[in-house]
Amino acid sequence: MTSKYFSLSIITAATLLSSTLLADEVNLDPIVVGADFRVEKLSKTAASVAVIGEDRLYDKSDRSFIETISSVPNVNFSAGASKPKYIQIRGIGERSQFETPINPSVGLISDGIDYSQNTLGVSLFDVKQIEVFRGSQGTTFGANALAGIVIVQSNEPTDEAGGHIEMTVGNYNAKAVGIAINAPLIENKLLSRFSLYKNTSDGYMKNVYLGREDTNNIDELNAKAQFKWFVSENHTIDLVLSHTNVNNGYDAFTLDNSRNSTSDRPGKDTLKMDALALKSTYQFGQAAHLVTAFSMSDADSLYSYDEDWSYVGAFDPALWPYSWFDSYQRHKKQQDIDVRLVSDEAGRIFNGMTDWTVGIYYKSYNDRLHRSHDKDGNVELFDSDYDADSMAFYTELDTHISKKLLLITGIRIERWSADYQDSAGFDLNNDETMVGGKLGLNYQHNDDQLYYLTVSRGYKPGGFNATNDAGIPKTYSSEVIWNFEGGLNSKHFDGTLVSRLNFFYGKRSDQQIKLYQEQTRSFTDYLANAPKSHYYGLESQLDYYPADTLHLYASLGLLRSEIDDYYGAPLEGREPAMSPKYQYNIGLDYTFLDNWVFKTNIEGKGSYYFSNTHNQKSDPYALWNASLGYSAEHWSGTFWIRNITDKDYYTRGFYFGNNPATGYADELYTQYGDPRTFGFTLSYDF
Repeated sequence: MTSKYFSLSIITAATLLSSTLLADEVNLDPIVVGADFRVEKLSKTAASVAVIGEDRLYDKSDRSFIETISSVPNVNFSAGASKPKYIQIRGIGERSQFETPINPSVGLISDGIDYSQNTLGVSLFDVKQIEVFRGSQGTTFGANALAGIVIVQSNEPTDEAGGHIEMTVGNYNAKAVGIAINAPLIENKLLSRFSLYKNTSDGYMKNVYLGREDTNNIDELNAKAQFKWFVSENHTIDLVLSHTNVNNGYDAFTLDNSRNSTSDRPGKDTLKMDALALKSTYQFGQAAHLVTAFSMSDADSLYSYDEDWSYVGAFDPALWPYSWFDSYQRHKKQQDIDVRLVSDEAGRIFNGMTDWTVGIYYKSYNDRLHRSHDKDGNVELFDSDYDADSMAFYTELDTHISKKLLLITGIRIERWSADYQDSAGFDLNNDETMVGGKLGLNYQHNDDQLYYLTVSRGYKPGGFNATNDAGIPKTYSSEVIWNFEGGLNSKHFDGTLVSRLNFFYGKRSDQQIKLYQEQTRSFTDYLANAPKSHYYGLESQLDYYPADTLHLYASLGLLRSEIDDYYGAPLEGREPAMSPKYQYNIGLDYTFLDNWVFKTNIEGKGSYYFSNTHNQKSDPYALWNASLGYSAEHWSGTFWIRNITDKDYYTRGFYFGNNPATGYADELYTQYGDPRTFGFTLSYDF
């Protein structure tokens, strides 16, 4: 494995030195989307995409990255850890990971680095923009984007020296400090930017047995270095180096569903990750440019928890209490290479009508697991090794049928190969060829109205269940989605009202669903296939600027999802887990007395099933947030408060027997979302 990584690194380095990034890189404005093959203004983007700008990220220390993007309608999340780690788009996505290796349904790319398997590593500090694409992205991103893709863009190096310092304090002993420095090294030749961010909090649980308030704490460090080298007028190289050290506690579940834990062995939720991304574009005259991207990451994580949620001596021995502790240590390595040739206007083919893109992609991923399961002092060990390699070819044609009508055709052919071995004696492999693509029609009626229709095919490879329990299949098949979209982007009243409206319908074949098989005092999770299911709904967004000082906005997501066929099981006719029927976000930004800004919003979400195995649901809820900020020259200060009404809501739910006092009767156990939090953020730009 090491020699393969070394060879790939040499090949990629050689490619990067002979090609590279576009010299006239587009400046990322919040209304510009860069996740597709070509950058485009948001109003011209024919997809269900939401953009979260820098102005929405003022309370970085309080709110996690995944909770932030869940303000986008039809984007949900689940926790079951120190903080939310798993993303669902339109009800599609993972909810947890134990022994079984997973292939993500929602991709997460930050500054060219794939964090889909390491979401704890993404920080909001020094972030310029977040793009959330809903719906299969089978041509551009392949197997990791069955449900959609999230792209995070940090502030890039510029030719102006300066920086940003930020400090935050809040309740629950929240403290954060960050610094970003922009430092040109060689004028107009070599630029750099460095950032460092430290975020800590005691968390929102109190361990009454240990007398501690920090057993579910947050302790995160993120460091990043970025370099931009203008090799020549037609050649630029970007390098990103990233280091993450997350050392969070995990003590979130209780037998009485309160915030008062009685655990005697609180768990951990940690991540240590080093990563880099190297990107190059070489401009071939005015006809085309070659983009070569290479990234790699090396991550160690620990996920552990007190399985009985109590302490020795809490119950009468006649009730058969137990004391178990579970621990999952993972070492993940990944390398990605993407080489694409993209036409420019002078390079159009077919009588100058068609823009084109052609590319190849390779990924190598390894996940090594060591599980240690302590059952009343008897330790059971389990080890597994999962290797996956992917090679893909893709191409897309954008044909300008007329000045107003654009036809988009794309295809991606991906060869997937995976091997799995574990200490139980299983040695399995999966080799398959998957095909994705896109067919779209865009009609630019005028400068203010864009209509579009799109059909796309997304896919996700099959895999292996890390269990030998009777009745649980050892393998599951790949999944395919046919997704249909129709939408309208429009502007009204001289551009003061901007709207995006998107309707969607999808058919899923061999849907991969997470199930649980209950055991005494525990359960085993596994993946299986539902032959047929479907979903449909809409996403809309309105932005209204009645005055220069006032911005009103509203967004809405509606979703109906159903499992059509599951071998006659009770799942037929039921919606999959984590599929709320509605989500919304309404708010305003108001500037007054020149220097003051007041912001407030309400985020609402409907009820949804916690799991595919039981019928327990979350309650619908709405969270009210607000902030008041003041800016003067280089200084700014923001007082923020989230969940103003201190609403109780839940981010994860299990249904099984775990309480000796009730005879281990099945009960719903939930993990709380964040309570009311407030704080003050002070920043200085120089």
